[in-house]
Amino acid sequence: MSRFWAAAAITSVAAWAGTPHLVEGAAESHVRVIVYEDLACPDCATFRTMLDERLLPRYATTVAFEHRDFPLPKHPWARKAAIAARFLDEARSGAGLAFRKFLLANLGDINTTNFEPIFREFAERQGVDPAKAATALSDQRLANLVEEDYQEGAARGVARTPTVFVNGHPFIESFTFEEISKAIDSELAGVLQGPH
Repeated sequence: MSRFWAAAAITSVAAWAGTPHLVEGAAESHVRVIVYEDLACPDCATFRTMLDERLLPRYATTVAFEHRDFPLPKHPWARKAAIAARFLDEARSGAGLAFRKFLLANLGDINTTNFEPIFREFAERQGVDPAKAATALSDQRLANLVEEDYQEGAARGVARTPTVFVNGHPFIESFTFEEISKAIDSELAGVLQGPH
């Protein structure tokens, strides 16, 4: 499994904005990009690449990218992955984000059989007790946090991933950098102009 670990390097800063949601970028920004994601989803992996290579380099100082868990029932290990990422978010700064990136970069190599051993090994490499990591997968509090995100998304009409809201404007599953950056630029311009 050693070939996996290079993909887990942290390349952006995670912060908490007073809620149990991971935020990348400018946590206090009035321009919020809410990302409903499934950690076993190929389209989410594509969006993660866009986020790392284009969106964060351009907007990290001006926009908050806030993550929500939306594990789809068709992906059998996605819910466990979301719980695992929540555990790592709390166990060690940056570890949850690193795990999210790692999973999305290695989708073809992860399945229901090897997910838990991979998670335990990842936790250990992050300096987190692998026994505690294994126990966390059945932590009802963490499961409830994931379920709250899922129910909130469902109430907003989310059915596919990624679904991304730029200050409430939805982008669903497949969209271009140009489409989403145009919406972000428009929202940033509105913030700079202020109320009329």
